[in-house]
Amino acid sequence: DSNMKLIAAYALLVVAGKEAPTAEEVTAVVTAAGGEVDEESLTALMGDLEGKSIHELLAKGEKDLKSCAGAASAAAPAAGGAAPAAGAAPVAEVAKVEEVDA
Repeated sequence: DSNMKLIAAYALLVVAGKEAPTAEEVTAVVTAAGGEVDEESLTALMGDLEGKSIHELLAKGEKDLKSCAGAASAAAPAAGGAAPAAGAAPVAEVAKVEEVDA
């Protein structure tokens, strides 16, 4: 989870206008938020991001997530998936009203 903090700090810096945030800047954001920085993880992350666009990496990640979601959706019917999707609104039953002559 320390990696997520580092990635979030890096992304926050990019959103704030830094095209290629430094390790020191990432550390400053994490520590300002009360977090601790694992130097080994930070060094690995900075090496992985060197020369790459965070926007392109996020776009690729989004595409990968969509393909996973599509595979999960396709697999549900094959698994006998008559169950409603997670988060789907329950179908309300309509009460039958009988009219009575007065």
